[in-house]
Order: sequence, then structure tokens, then C-alpha cells
Amino acid sequence: MRVLLDENLDQRLTRSFDEDFTVVSVEEYGWKSIKNGQLLRLAEIEFDAFVTMDKGIEHQQNWRRLDLAIVIISARTSFYMNIEPLIPQIQSVLRTVRPGQLRHIP
Repeated sequence: MRVLLDENLDQRLTRSFDEDFTVVSVEEYGWKSIKNGQLLRLAEIEFDAFVTMDKGIEHQQNWRRLDLAIVIISARTSFYMNIEPLIPQIQSVLRTVRPGQLRHIP
């Protein structure tokens, strides 16, 4: 599964996923600073899922029409040390979520 990590997540997290996932950060892909609507449209062409901490996406974007699954992480901060322990849970959700669906990681 191809996964895009939003720029609000530490790009070091890309190395924490297991071999079932090809994970790239928005920054690594050269898409930093692209607004959410355009970013999601670009992402649905090349990725299966988008992982972010941006809770606004759920209310500001028409994600149900995207050919892309969205996972929104809720954590105290976006620091690596706060997100990395959630990787097993994120991977579990990614294995079951489908395009046009949005899931939360509490």
C-alpha cells in the first residue's frame, strides 16, 4: 500500500512502517505547502492513503469522493516520540480502510 504522510508529521516516521507499506512524506515528494484540496487530488492519483494530524480535512474537504483513504491522528503533539508508538495502530487501520473512507486514530 502506498501511503503519503502530511507535512505536519515527522518524515522520520516513514521508516517506522513495515514492508507492507511504501510510505513517503509530503516534503520528500516535493509537495510541501500545497493546499489541502489540491494535495488530496494529487495524492489520490499516486497513493492509496493519506495520513495527517489535520482535523480540518474532515470538515473542509469532500473526502468521500476521493479515491483515497484518509487517516487522521489525534496526539498531544506531532513530535516523533508521540506518533511513533501509534504506528502499529495506524498500520492496522490502513489495512482495513478503503478509498473514500476516513478513520481516526485516537
